[in-house]
Amino acid sequence: MAKPIEFVIVGGGTAGWIAAFIIQDSARRKKLDLKVKVVESSKIPTVGVGEATTAAFRVLIKHFGIDEFEFLRKTEATFKLGIKHEDWRRKGYSYFGPIDDPHQVVAVPRGTPDDYLNVYAVSAGKPVADMHMFGPLLERKKAPYAQKPDGSLIPLGPFHHAYHFDQALVGKFFASKSQGVEVVDALVSGVERDSETGDIAALVLDDGSTLTGDFFIDATGFRKQLIVKELGAAWKSYAEELPVNRALPFWIDIEEGAEIANYTRAWAQSSGWMWQIPTQFRYGCGYVYSDAFLTPDEAKAEVETALGHPIETRGDIPFSIGRLETPWLGNCLAVGLSSSFLEPLESTSIHGTIVQMMLFAGRFLDDPARMTPAHRDDYNARIGRQVDDFRTFVNMHYMTERDDTPFWREVRAQRIHPETRARFERWQKEMPRRAHFRDYLDGLPHIETQLYYPVLDGLGLLDREVAKAEMARDPKLRSFAKKTYDGLVKEYKQAATKALGHAEFLRLVREMG
Repeated sequence: MAKPIEFVIVGGGTAGWIAAFIIQDSARRKKLDLKVKVVESSKIPTVGVGEATTAAFRVLIKHFGIDEFEFLRKTEATFKLGIKHEDWRRKGYSYFGPIDDPHQVVAVPRGTPDDYLNVYAVSAGKPVADMHMFGPLLERKKAPYAQKPDGSLIPLGPFHHAYHFDQALVGKFFASKSQGVEVVDALVSGVERDSETGDIAALVLDDGSTLTGDFFIDATGFRKQLIVKELGAAWKSYAEELPVNRALPFWIDIEEGAEIANYTRAWAQSSGWMWQIPTQFRYGCGYVYSDAFLTPDEAKAEVETALGHPIETRGDIPFSIGRLETPWLGNCLAVGLSSSFLEPLESTSIHGTIVQMMLFAGRFLDDPARMTPAHRDDYNARIGRQVDDFRTFVNMHYMTERDDTPFWREVRAQRIHPETRARFERWQKEMPRRAHFRDYLDGLPHIETQLYYPVLDGLGLLDREVAKAEMARDPKLRSFAKKTYDGLVKEYKQAATKALGHAEFLRLVREMG
């Protein structure tokens, strides 16, 4: 009897356990005789930080049959309905970027062009965010749930929301839900490699023993222990276009009885931006900045001035922004922070892990003996394009009016990537359309106009005259778009009056447990 194919994941945490769940689930569907092991050490303390996701995370937990309310209780998670960008366009100006898509709920006449609602909003000088159900919920810090007279909680609409959580608790939660995954409590001190192929043959553990495997997943975070330290994968830096390179993390407790934000706060500062991510009892915060303009002490002082109170920092973390040239090298595939890292402005890290593992599991997962160099090249090209798209989207946030500090003047003048400029120049001649974004991820979520429009609109980067000219070509479509936009705004404002407060909703969910 042939022995099972052994997949060994080094590093637990959110990325490692997402990889374990997706690989094991896909193996069952493909009827592969596959065994998954996760190597994580209890000797390494898990440091929790506030982390935000995209709606892809909710799709994932629904796919695995995980009860959402149990997840909220056990991970101290909160809802993320969007991002509040403060002081990006200019100091004193804020805008919301809701993550729901109103186009998906409107029945449209055949042949209606995509993004017609976005184009209409810009042409009419109306905020794009207002036609999103999450728009009024964001402004009022409401949950996307209402309570029926019998006390049960019901969702207000069909849209997938995202979450904020303490990543340490989420890793533990996924581990508790694993079935059939073997956990190896050990540190990895090195590897043994096949003398002919150079592939990893076994891990050398801290007690001197070895752990063999057929395929290895590197989920060791910034350490990149397998993919870089052992296999020497090359790194592609984004430092020229995304100049922040340090993070100053800290926590702020939520006062008892206070309302809880349902958004990630991205607050631009003198030399970067500050994040605030709510969990149920505290905000995970940090200042992402460029050390070419600030020292760590100066960054801390700036945060304390902005907040009006002292903070207790949890270290000062240098990082490199970029991605691996070959996240799949030999019989090793990197996920999470081992694969790429961008400043956490648009919650691309966990989203990237989910999509990358779903692409790998759906398109490439097989007996490693049947995985070819062509498969690796195909995967690496697709994932490279994905992260490059993340980079361009984040880089677009820096096309602002701000020129009040040396950092913002340099970013505007020298740090905008050619691809970012090319997209912007195209969108000065025609409005952004979904057709401008190629699907290279087998239909899995990728960067496109649903995310771009609120940012472009909020930064004032869209030309109203271009939008008006496009709407003028089809008066019937313009009339239909106006009626639809106005109807959605009215409907969603009314829905928001029925929504529970975010803190109240979370209290009710905790009481259910």
